[in-house]
Amino acid sequence: MARLLIALAGLMGAAGVALAAASAHGTDASRLASASAMLLFHATAILAVAALLARGLLHGGIGLVAAFGFVIGAALFAGDLTLRQYAGHSLFPFAAPTGGTVMIASWLAVTLAAVVAAK
Repeated sequence: MARLLIALAGLMGAAGVALAAASAHGTDASRLASASAMLLFHATAILAVAALLARGLLHGGIGLVAAFGFVIGAALFAGDLTLRQYAGHSLFPFAAPTGGTVMIASWLAVTLAAVVAAK
């Protein structure tokens, strides 16, 4: 499972760099900067969760839920902003806020996973 998380983090990181480049070089592509930041930041978070899981510092099940929540939340958030930029429409109504909510819940799950593992 750790290899899958690492591969997903790598894909998210690559997509984040691509969106950063598009934001820097594109005209009126300012929305892509926040999408890029979300992908890059949460790709790093996934790597951290995988490392903490391997060391037993997080509860396994809750930590995995958090890591996959980062993937899903960042994909919804960045995907929605990218579609708005290039296609002029949303992924689905409230996709970006849903993605943001999933990422917040994932950070709370990391906290819970650490507390449960400590007991």
